[in-house]
Amino acid sequence: MTVTPPAAAAWYEVTGTAPVVSSIEDARTNAIKDALYRAVNFAGGDLGNISNIGQLITDDRDQYQFANNEIRYMSVDKIDAHRGNIRVNIRIDIYPEATACHTQQYKKTVLFTHVKVDSPQQAVMGNIYDVGQSFTKVLSRQVALDSRSFVSLGETKYDVNEKSPERVKMIAEDTGAQYIVTGDITDLSSTYLQNGQSDMSISREFAMNMKVFDGKTGARVVDKNYRDEAVWPFARTSQVDTSTARFWESSYGHMLRQVSRDVMLDLENELACKITLPEVVARFGNTITLNLGRIHGVKQGDKLQLWHTGSFIDQRGLPRTKVTRSDVSLTVSRVYEHDAEATINQPDLAASVRIGDVMNKPLDDRYR
Repeated sequence: MTVTPPAAAAWYEVTGTAPVVSSIEDARTNAIKDALYRAVNFAGGDLGNISNIGQLITDDRDQYQFANNEIRYMSVDKIDAHRGNIRVNIRIDIYPEATACHTQQYKKTVLFTHVKVDSPQQAVMGNIYDVGQSFTKVLSRQVALDSRSFVSLGETKYDVNEKSPERVKMIAEDTGAQYIVTGDITDLSSTYLQNGQSDMSISREFAMNMKVFDGKTGARVVDKNYRDEAVWPFARTSQVDTSTARFWESSYGHMLRQVSRDVMLDLENELACKITLPEVVARFGNTITLNLGRIHGVKQGDKLQLWHTGSFIDQRGLPRTKVTRSDVSLTVSRVYEHDAEATINQPDLAASVRIGDVMNKPLDDRYR
């Protein structure tokens, strides 16, 4: 990668690769996504911008110009095939914004429930009944390693859905998750393809519905569907271990990894600008402990605004959460790996601070 940084923007020359798992056209698109991801990540830009232009780069063109995006212009200079992979060389004009959401907010904690297979009979070929659990581990690791806006809390065996918001809130409170991600694999069907008079191959689908729940309210905040396909390279009667490198390095495993990256980029796009709310978990006199720390981006000297939380029953008998801004501000005094301490700037109001109150990092100059 070569970089030539002018005053306000930079040109990035990047090579992206992707295996041919279903068609050359899809591989080309995935290779461009790979190059975009490398460039935006290196430039410190907003990864969510890649999702915004995902549909546009499926058009087979040499040049692309984008509006209302940090990625302004892209030129595809070279495309070639190499050992079953498509490799693209592109030049990208990027204007990273210093005020982008991922640079202004603390990282959000996210918990993953095990993705379920809706129709187990579709997993008979290969005996891949555990593919959802294996996919969840890969997705959690993808977020942990590559996300700019999230900290992965790993996986949980407990299931959540929109019919049980109180369960969502309980699991979130127990684990410290701001968001809980769950998913259902809706299609693992296969199709036989005739590649010649005697040569046959198997193409296998992967379709998934992904939902994200807010840990504070239990409400569903994201609902997206994904679908892709790839050649199934294993014998029809073989038993495939979906936790092994043999599976994940196969054409089908490569396709699942691409879906995993798409999910992560969509999470960045949908939730990066949502406010991060560290919570008061303890108070000792004029000092409180909050449940975010160094890995979430908390720094010594950060200024925070306190909000009181409470609950009430509405006219329909439903429990509701009430959040009210207080006159209390805090300054982060000590930072640890997963939590931090903050000093209350108005000692006479310290008694009003309760465990469960939340804070935010104001963007206006009064609290900087």
